[in-house]
Amino acid sequence: MNALTFALVLAGVLLNAAAQLLLKAGTNAVGHFEFRVANILPVGLKLAFQPFIVGGMACYVLSLVIWIMALSRVPVSIAYPMLSIGYVINALFAWHWFGEALAAQKLLGIGFILVGVLLVARS
Repeated sequence: MNALTFALVLAGVLLNAAAQLLLKAGTNAVGHFEFRVANILPVGLKLAFQPFIVGGMACYVLSLVIWIMALSRVPVSIAYPMLSIGYVINALFAWHWFGEALAAQKLLGIGFILVGVLLVARS
C-alpha cells in the first residue's frame, strides 16, 4: 500500500469515526427522544438543525467519497478491516469526551483489534 492509498484509507476511517462522535454529541445535545407519529416532525427538525448532527452527516458524505477512492486502489479484504480502527478511536474519544467506561476488558479487545488490523495490513 503506497502513501496515497494509506492516506485515503486512514482519512476514510477517521472521517467515519468523527461522524459517529459528532452524531453522539448531537444526540446528547438533543436528549432522549422517541419516534412516534405525533413527534416525527418536531424531533426530525430538531435533529436536522442540530449542528453536531449536520457535521456528522457531512463527515459521512465526505468519508463515502474518500472511501470509494480508497477502494479503487486497495482490495476490499484489506481496506474493510481497517474500519476497525474507527472502533478504537471512538472508544478512546468516547471515554475522554463523554465519560464512557473504558474497562480492562474493553482495552484488551482494543489490543486484539489493533493486532488484527496490523496482521491484515501486512498480508
